[in-house]
Amino acid sequence: MELNLHTFVVSDMHLTEAEEPDPARPLWMAYKRREFFIDDDFARFLAHIEEKADGPIELILNGDIFDFDSVTTVPSKDRHVEWLERVRGLGSEEWKSQFKMKVIIDDHPRWFEALGAFIARGNRAVFVVGNHDVEVYWPSVQRMICDALGAALPSNIGEEEDDDPIVFCNWFYLSGGDTYISHGHQYDPNCVVRDPIDPLVEVNGQPRVRIPFGDLAARYMLNGMGYFNPHQSENYIMSATAYVRFFFRYMLRTQPLLIWTWVWGAYVTLWISLRTHWLPAMRDPMLVDDKVRSIAARAQATPSMVRKLNVLHVPSATNNPFRIARELWLDRAFFLLIALFLAWQVVLHINIALPISPLWVFVPALILMLPYAAYASSVRATVFETPLLTPTLAELIFKITGARRVVFGHTHEPKCEQVGPITLYNGGFWSQAFADPECTIRLGEQTFVWIRPADDGSGRVGELCEWKAAEEMPMRSICAETQSSVAEVGLRVGAGA
Repeated sequence: MELNLHTFVVSDMHLTEAEEPDPARPLWMAYKRREFFIDDDFARFLAHIEEKADGPIELILNGDIFDFDSVTTVPSKDRHVEWLERVRGLGSEEWKSQFKMKVIIDDHPRWFEALGAFIARGNRAVFVVGNHDVEVYWPSVQRMICDALGAALPSNIGEEEDDDPIVFCNWFYLSGGDTYISHGHQYDPNCVVRDPIDPLVEVNGQPRVRIPFGDLAARYMLNGMGYFNPHQSENYIMSATAYVRFFFRYMLRTQPLLIWTWVWGAYVTLWISLRTHWLPAMRDPMLVDDKVRSIAARAQATPSMVRKLNVLHVPSATNNPFRIARELWLDRAFFLLIALFLAWQVVLHINIALPISPLWVFVPALILMLPYAAYASSVRATVFETPLLTPTLAELIFKITGARRVVFGHTHEPKCEQVGPITLYNGGFWSQAFADPECTIRLGEQTFVWIRPADDGSGRVGELCEWKAAEEMPMRSICAETQSSVAEVGLRVGAGA
């Protein structure tokens, strides 16, 4: 264990393209405008933590740093782009991922400049892949990031050396031997990457990164409904009445065909999710061991740990087509059509014996609406339905890695709590999230996790902190481990080892 190591963990920055204001739709994707970029905040944060730490810093960028799913810019017509990609954003083939990465780099020069200078001063950056930036798996995309940071490329991407200034990890990283760091999407059925060791599948003869169901929904639905902010689930998971109020307030004049946008986007999401989920991974059996060793080296783990941790991932929600149809509200759309069809059939059959007005269809329709409304109100969204870290999972991570501390992101909910033998931190999020399309009511604050040497030299302690760049004292502790708890858990780690 590196007792003097300072580790800072940030996640969920969701850097994406800049959205230019549209006079016809002034609130369309307003949350993506340059005025809400976090680049300057991040630059001040890097300068501040260098003052706080008494040595080189290990900065963990813990997933969803880049948001490939929100990039809707497409190249000129000299490249083949499908019609669906032109209206919802490019797929995940290598050149398309490169194009999206270039868009992000071009729109965030300040962020890359600040991080590049931070690395040049002797600090280290570790990128842990999340679900929105799963396309960072491409080595060529990793090279683009290194070039944008002005940092020397590791001698061999895929192999990690102790002095490499930039490291890319497939889904986890072990810091200092005491902390397991992962974005957390691998424990979320809606966003789990089916095979993070071999994430590529072949579609129409071309390799592409397999995108999780939840991210496909963001691409093909939320990219077409730009008044919903995808960076906070409260913005797009509502009750039926809340959706109706939202529609009449924001969309009636500028997007009156919202229902059609939702229906076809949901069906596209369902189809692509099922089609890509069941495709076999592009796996070369001769390279399996090499890949596992490479992942282990970059994550500061062992090949045995990689294989065991990979088994802990939850099954994808896409295993159950009805579940994801329900998540997309397609079940309610289907049952509504069935109810209306049955109501019309009732009127048609009565009309055979007794001619009646077609308006009588409203009577059976209203009767059928009662069980339909009861069913619709009973359905609950499964987003973050169960905690990412359960006591059973905590026990297994502890036994496999010996880590007494776990740091996640993904849920955008800052957290510090004890789960079994593990102290769980969630670093929250950094992207600007708002409760309204006008972007006037901000949700949450920028938070991060700081793991630092204990004052008595007994190990390291973790601390969940809040960052407010505009204030004179910008860093505030939310909660922290006590040194007594570190020593107590350390005894259990030693006993387990």
